[in-house]
Order: sequence, then C-alpha cells, then structure tokens
Amino acid sequence: MINGPEVVTCGEAMLLMLAEPGVPLDRATTFRRSVAGAESNVASGLARLGHWVRWIGRVGDDPPGEAVLRELRADGVDVSCAEMDPTAPTGLLLRDSHPRRAIDVQYYRTGSAASYLAAEQIETVALTGARVVHVSGITPMLSASAAEATWALVERARQAGAAVCFDPSIRRALASEHDWMRTVGPLLREADLVLAGEEELELLLGGGAEEAAKALLSLGRASTVVVRRRDHAAVALTAEGQWIQPPFSVPVTDPVGAGDAFVAGWLSAWLRGTDPGSALAEAACVAALVAQSPADTDGLPTAAGRDRALAALAGSDVGEIVHR
Repeated sequence: MINGPEVVTCGEAMLLMLAEPGVPLDRATTFRRSVAGAESNVASGLARLGHWVRWIGRVGDDPPGEAVLRELRADGVDVSCAEMDPTAPTGLLLRDSHPRRAIDVQYYRTGSAASYLAAEQIETVALTGARVVHVSGITPMLSASAAEATWALVERARQAGAAVCFDPSIRRALASEHDWMRTVGPLLREADLVLAGEEELELLLGGGAEEAAKALLSLGRASTVVVRRRDHAAVALTAEGQWIQPPFSVPVTDPVGAGDAFVAGWLSAWLRGTDPGSALAEAACVAALVAQSPADTDGLPTAAGRDRALAALAGSDVGEIVHR
C-alpha cells in the first residue's frame, strides 16, 4: 500500500513571463505566462511521466502565487505542503526565447516568498513513503534560511529512508563562484544521486569532471553520478562502471529547462529500476523534447509520449497515431 509520494522536491517556483519567440526582451510586447523553477520543473516532469510527486515551497499569497499552484496542480503535482506567504511576493522571471543567441533572463526574486523557506517548513511527515528527495543548488543560495531548510531536507530525507538527489544548477547571476563553492559544494557530498554539468563539478570540486565524479563515488555518499558534458552527451558513473549517451540531434527552439527535464527523465527511469544506460537514453529524450518547445515545461511528455519519441529518435518506425 502506497502511503506517500514517490518523490518529494523542494525549492523555488516563480511566475515566468516568456517573450514571443525570437524577439529580444527589450523589444517584446507579447508575453506568455508560465511557471519556472528548478525543482518545480522536475516535479511537473515526473508527474506527467506518471509518478506521484510532491513539491514543497513558498509562493506569495497573490495572483502569481495562485497561478503557480494552479499550474502545478494541473500537471498532477501534489502541492499540499506548499505555503502561501501573505507578507512576501511570488518571484518573477522575465526572459526571451531564441535557439541560437544568448537568452536574456531577468530575475525578480529578492525578498520573494521562496527566499523565506525555512527549516520549520520541512516536516518529516511530508516525506513519508518517498523513495527519493530532489533539490537543486539554487534553493540554498536564495537565503540563509533557505540554506538551513536545504540541510533540514537532507536530514529529514535520511529519517524517512529516502535517497537524496542533488543537481547543483549553478546560476552565476545569483552569487559569486566562491559563494557557490562554499554553500553548494558540501551538499554534493551528502547526495546519494548527483546529476551535474561538467562545468559545475569542475567549479565546485576542482580538477576534471570525471575525476570529481569518481571522487564523489569513493569519498561521498553517492552511488551514482551523472555528468552532463559540454558537448551535450551524458555519462553515468557507478561503482560497477560507466555508460555514455550521445545527444539526440533535434531542432532546438528553446534550450532553457532541458536540464531539469533531463533530471525528471532520469529519475523516472531510476524509480522504475531501469539500467543506467537506458535511464540516460530516457533522460536525453525528455530533455530533447523540452528543447524543441518554448517555456520550461511545454515539451514535458507523458510516459507514452516519451516511449514513442525515444523509439523515433532511435530510428524505429513508430507510424502515425490515427483516431477514427
């Protein structure tokens, strides 16, 4: 009998205002409303793939906060442990969208409700039944109280018997490299599952990414480290060996959100006991689908959509779906 969610994520969720495709932010006049946030993106991805996932976080008691929670609920995410703050606003993210030039991103998160996340909000009962708890490096970088909440989340996950999954998700606009190393570096050593970019491991641990990954396997708690390489390939390392997944060649519409989609795809496979090589292929497929769509979550597939897309990307003839 299942008595709780398979997955719990905890972190920031913001209202995203996305400029019309291809138009620079300073020239855009039309915007689409959506939701963005590292952990909430992963939650939506896992929910669409058929998993019971709970998101813990704070939004303002305001129209943007209502919109964020409504969109997460629509994706099937459990927001029963989210809180609405009557004294702080929901964070806002403005950005444009382009497949080939640098994307202009403007964050309005200082003093947001998410930055007031505190250890008291992380209750062990909210993690009951969870097999994995996921958090990114963005959360502890929001504020001192959010950092304390992140460490409380790790402790409560241990108490609940859940694995800890960690993605550094470094955003240099949020803090200096030194602050990232000081605040986020130690969390890498506490994670059972690490999914990180090649540059992130090099910054946080020094040396080459593969050497850093092997060090985490031998010196930290990690049983698996997945490295997203600069060339968009991905490698999974465990004590048993390593597996490599080349990137799928797809037309890119908007690359933002693909990293979170990769995490969702990989965790879904991990939860189902899939081998690391197949898990990487599923993760790369989900990321490729998101990169072909605007906004952070538009391209997130269902499990059937993932399987169909993966077969097509692998060169199988899946045929057309026709309803008569």
